Amino acid sequence: MSKTFRSLANPNYRLWFGGAVISNIGTWLQRTAQDWLVIAELSDKNASAVGLVVFLQFAPQILLLPITGWTADRMDRRKLLFITQCLMAGLALILGLLVLSGHVVLWQVCACAFALGCVAAFDAPARHAFVSDIVSEKELSNAVGLNSVSFNSARLVGPAIAGLLIASVGSGWVFMINVLSFIPLLLALHRFKKRLPAVVSDNSKATPDMTKFLEGFRYIWQHREMAVILVMSFLICSLGMNFSVYLSAMTVHVFQGHADQYGFLISMMAIGSISGAMVTASRRSSPSFRFMIYVAAMFAVSCFLVAISTSFWAFAVLLILLGLSLQLFTTSTTSYMQVATEKRYRGRVMAVVLATALGSTALGAPLVGWVADALGARWAIGMGSLSGMMAALLGFWFLRRQVQTESKDRTL
Repeated sequence: MSKTFRSLANPNYRLWFGGAVISNIGTWLQRTAQDWLVIAELSDKNASAVGLVVFLQFAPQILLLPITGWTADRMDRRKLLFITQCLMAGLALILGLLVLSGHVVLWQVCACAFALGCVAAFDAPARHAFVSDIVSEKELSNAVGLNSVSFNSARLVGPAIAGLLIASVGSGWVFMINVLSFIPLLLALHRFKKRLPAVVSDNSKATPDMTKFLEGFRYIWQHREMAVILVMSFLICSLGMNFSVYLSAMTVHVFQGHADQYGFLISMMAIGSISGAMVTASRRSSPSFRFMIYVAAMFAVSCFLVAISTSFWAFAVLLILLGLSLQLFTTSTTSYMQVATEKRYRGRVMAVVLATALGSTALGAPLVGWVADALGARWAIGMGSLSGMMAALLGFWFLRRQVQTESKDRTL
C-alpha cells in the first residue's frame, strides 16, 4: 500500500475511515444549507447573522472545555462517540423538520446551532484521541493526515452537492439527508466493540474538577514551543477560519450569486485543503515548528491575493491556495500536538487545541460578519491576511529567541 495511505492497512482504521467519509459529507451538506438558509432566507443578506450562528455553534468549545477533555480521557471513547453521533443526528432531524414545516425562524436555527456545538464539544476531542486507540504510534501522524483528507474530501463534495440540492429541493431535505449520513459511522462504532484496547488513564481522582481542566494547559505551558503554536493557531483561526461568513457574503453581495455558486466556492477551497492534508499524510515524520511558520506566512499571502482578486473565477482559483495553506497549518498543528504529547494527556491537550481553533473561530465570527457588512467582504478576508502575518512574525520571533538561547548555552 502507498506510504500516503499506509494507515488503511489497519482493519480498524479502515472501518473508521469509511464511516467517517460519509458522515463528513453529511456534515458539510448541513453546514452549507444552514449558512445559506440564514443569509438568503432568514435575514436580509446579513453576514452578521451568519457570524452569530457560527459563534453559537463553536462557542461551546470554550464554555465546556473544563469537562470535554477530561471526558475524552476517562470515558470509553467508542461509547462516547456513539452517544454524540446519535445526538447530532437527532438535532439534524429537528432542524430538517422545522424547515420542511415552513415555520423555521432564525432563533430556532440559533438554538439548534448552539445545541450542536455543545454536543460537538464532547465529540471533537474524543474523535481525535480515538484515532490513537485504533492505530499504532508509528501510524498516528499518517492517520491524522488521512482524517483531514476524509474531512476535506467531504468539504469538496458536500457543498457542491448541497448547492444543487438547495436549488432543486430546498434546505430542509438537505438536513434530512444528513440524518442518514450518520448511519455508516454508527454501524462502524458498533462493530468496534471488544476490538479496542482499554483507555489509558492516570491515577488521579475521577472528577472533572478545575485541576484536571488545567492539566492540559499546564502540559502545553511546560512545552513552550507548543504554547507558541497554540497562540499562532488562535490568530489564524479567529479570522481566517470564518470562510463560511466571508464566502457567503462574497457570493450574495459581490458576485450576486446563488446557493450553487456558494457551494462551488467552498468546494474550490476544499481542493486546496485536500492537497494540504495529502501533503501532511505523506510525510514520514511530524511537521517541524519552522515548517508551520512558513505555512502561516503562506496563509497571509494567499488571503491577501484572494481579497484583491476582481473576477469570480480568479477568486475561485485563488481559494485553492488559501485552502492549501490553511489546511497545512491546521493539520500540522493537530499532528504536532498529538505526537508531542504523552498518551495519557492527549484527550486534555487535544481539547485545548480544538477549543482554541474552534473557540477562536467562534469569537472571530461576529467581527468578520460585522466587517463584511460595514466595510465589505473583501476587507473581512483581508483581516485574515493580517492575522496570518502576525502568527508568522510571532513564530519567527520565538525561533530566533530559541536559537539565541541555545547559542548562549553552548558558549557557557
